[in-house]
Amino acid sequence: MEKVHIKINDIPLEVEEGTSILQAARSINIYIPTLCYLSLHIVHEHKINASCRVCVVEIKGRRNLAPSCSTKCTEGMEIYTNTQRVIRARRTVIELLLSDHPTECAMCEKNLKCQLQKIAAKMNIREIPYVGEVSKPNEYIKSEALKRDKAKCILCGNCVEVCSKVQDCNVLTFSHRGFKTFVGPAFDVNLDESKCVACGQCVNVCPTGALSQTSCINEVWEAIHDKTKHVVVQVAPAVRVALGEEFGYSLGTAVTGKMVTALRTLGFEKVFDTNFGADLTIMEESNELIERLKEGKNLPLITSCCPGWISFIESEYPEYLSLPSTCKSPHEMFGAMVKSYYAEKMGIEKKDILVVSIMPCLAKKKEIRRPQLANDGYPNVDYVLTTRELANMIKEIGIDFDALENGRFDNPLGESSGAADIFGVSGGVLEAALRNAMLTTEGKCKNVDFMDVRGYEGLKEADIKLNGMDLKVAAVNGLKNARKVMEQIREGKCQYQAIEIMACPGGCINGGGQPFHQRKMSKTIIGKRMEGLYMQDMSKKNRISQQNPYIQKLYQEYLEKPGSEKAHKYLHTSFSKRITIIK
Repeated sequence: MEKVHIKINDIPLEVEEGTSILQAARSINIYIPTLCYLSLHIVHEHKINASCRVCVVEIKGRRNLAPSCSTKCTEGMEIYTNTQRVIRARRTVIELLLSDHPTECAMCEKNLKCQLQKIAAKMNIREIPYVGEVSKPNEYIKSEALKRDKAKCILCGNCVEVCSKVQDCNVLTFSHRGFKTFVGPAFDVNLDESKCVACGQCVNVCPTGALSQTSCINEVWEAIHDKTKHVVVQVAPAVRVALGEEFGYSLGTAVTGKMVTALRTLGFEKVFDTNFGADLTIMEESNELIERLKEGKNLPLITSCCPGWISFIESEYPEYLSLPSTCKSPHEMFGAMVKSYYAEKMGIEKKDILVVSIMPCLAKKKEIRRPQLANDGYPNVDYVLTTRELANMIKEIGIDFDALENGRFDNPLGESSGAADIFGVSGGVLEAALRNAMLTTEGKCKNVDFMDVRGYEGLKEADIKLNGMDLKVAAVNGLKNARKVMEQIREGKCQYQAIEIMACPGGCINGGGQPFHQRKMSKTIIGKRMEGLYMQDMSKKNRISQQNPYIQKLYQEYLEKPGSEKAHKYLHTSFSKRITIIK
């Protein structure tokens, strides 16, 4: 690609033709504020809306200021990012946005992480010179997982872009005109009545607090302090490599031991590991894969761990609901075992047990309300907290996280294999299932590392030999890529026998409940979290699910064998067509 020569603030610079001014400035650490610019590094895309005009710069020889995000560098261009004219224009834009924005920042979920707040502070804006009508708060699109405050929306379009271009759900759109413009589902319907799958990617990319998660922190506090209840907690694998970011640890640092101690300090009776549920999922899912391959029916088998993906197929491709594995997701399996096996072992009434899941995902908040995920009259899981909510609870009671000793998960449901750790990354569930299926059918698994299904590419393929059979498998992340695969199935062109699908780009490590970052889909963030989980896997003595001695004991004492009648009662589920108003 050809190079062009430019100057930014009189600094000579050579960049590739087609590079935006914003990208060129960032390459030499020149700060230009942005609100509506969304760099989707994980999907190799850049969303250029140029609607906010906060990033304007002055170009020598041009009459008007130019948005740096959408203006390409040309040969000989001389750019100025800090002239008085530029600074005044940016201040005016921010002052106008703030004039129609709530000022209750201390109560906002994005407080101290809000991009509008950060830019206003950098520009030293302390007064708003404009007075007029102000938008009223409106949470009419509130759902079990998400809520929206219309007054905080700056109409940047980031949520619309990620919903349409990355997830291909097309739920959010701009409605009305002028001062009445807002972002929401078409026809003003509630999110639960739309095709929204509650992946939470819109929450992640919102620069303000216009979109946020629904919280159950208060309900969990009440449960913990209710002496009549036995409250246990379980933690998903992706949480342990992201929670530390809320306390100043470097990206991808596993803080498992400190997290366990913090949860005990919060007052939970038992602290368990969802990884045990992941091992259990693999036992059932690999058995299901082997049975389907033998029968040659309901192929390809598609993983069912991700509730965002399940919502997607239920609304978009209901004719293929025989393809997803009937396995419950790991935390639901775990909850079912807590309220059956564990309850019997400990002599506790099921009605007195409450299960709290710490998840990287907003869709899990919606998942626990599914009627299919209950046994003996009780939901498998009672509450879901996100990684962010757990961090808030730890901070709320003044725990010095860095000073905590490393604790260990409780047993009999706290031990896990390395295969369970990688459930948090795209390709991890498939890799774990292949390890187990190979050990089950061949009696050995020479190489447990299936490198072809690793990484953050949207679609990864691998050719596998399993007990003499040639299998073609795929790991898919991001619902846009999931749609491509489902269209292949619909057209009869799919060659896969097993497919893992995760709704969020990169997998659970990039879930809608993970810590906020300005560059939400940065490969650096996702890559570091991914590395953290693979290191956890490598550190384990047992790296295949059936090698977990506590899993073996559970089957011996309670479930008999994978696929047994009892296993189907507690560990499997069903799916049904999802009716939505927006077709």
